[in-house]
Amino acid sequence: MTSLLMKIFICPIGVIVSAWLFPGVRYGAYYQPIIVGLILAVVGVLMEYMLLKKGTLWISTFMDFAASVLIVYFVSNWFPGAAVTFFGAILTGALLAITEHFTHLWLIQSGRTQKAPA
Repeated sequence: MTSLLMKIFICPIGVIVSAWLFPGVRYGAYYQPIIVGLILAVVGVLMEYMLLKKGTLWISTFMDFAASVLIVYFVSNWFPGAAVTFFGAILTGALLAITEHFTHLWLIQSGRTQKAPA
């Protein structure tokens, strides 16, 4: 739950910052990067639940990068007035992967990745 709350804020902010910083990332309205960020947050939490545990930090970070690139590229280009190049999606995915790496590190170190028996 903590991870979802963090991602609900971090992912949209990361996409908005990417639109300001990187060439090839342009949105026609402010709600568009927020929606993309919320989709990334939900997918990221599901991926963490499936993949993240002690010993999978780098694999989880790389998978988050790959998923972020694909989601940012394809979902963003569905919006009218938005234009994201594949290179722009790679840059956005890299920025998000950096934030995810530190989030994963914190989750692993705090023991929040332990799965309780059913």
